[in-house]
Amino acid sequence: MEIIQITTNKKQYLALLLLADEQENMIDRYLERGEMFVLSDLGRVLAEMVVTDEGDGIFEIKNLAVAPDSQGRGYGRALLDFAAEHYRGRCRTLLVGTGESPLALPFYEKCGFTYSHRVKDFFIKNYDHPIIEAGLQLVDMIYLKKDLLN
Repeated sequence: MEIIQITTNKKQYLALLLLADEQENMIDRYLERGEMFVLSDLGRVLAEMVVTDEGDGIFEIKNLAVAPDSQGRGYGRALLDFAAEHYRGRCRTLLVGTGESPLALPFYEKCGFTYSHRVKDFFIKNYDHPIIEAGLQLVDMIYLKKDLLN
């Protein structure tokens, strides 16, 4: 298993990016300004992550996706652990935003993230169709944080 940074032709991973953010124009808002990493094993890309510098020592994980047939095997956690180590020293807080999903929230909490804040109606105002996850329509963006100063 290896994690490599992708600096060019990031859209070649669009199918994987769309698993975590299902509207391409929303991905376009952060993809080029973000740092992209892919996790692969035996040459097959299994997961990806895009992280942006939001200023003032805050970096945000904008997109984290694992191929459907590879989910539940620790690849998402491996990317989060990689991000914590990669950004330690130049980042005081690592943020991740997600919907109020019974799948995503517990995952990030198990990975050491805690509640930060909420952006009301984010998914309603920014997406051209309802975003449904685990049978629930996502409305608010829930931000979780991880302190990297330790």
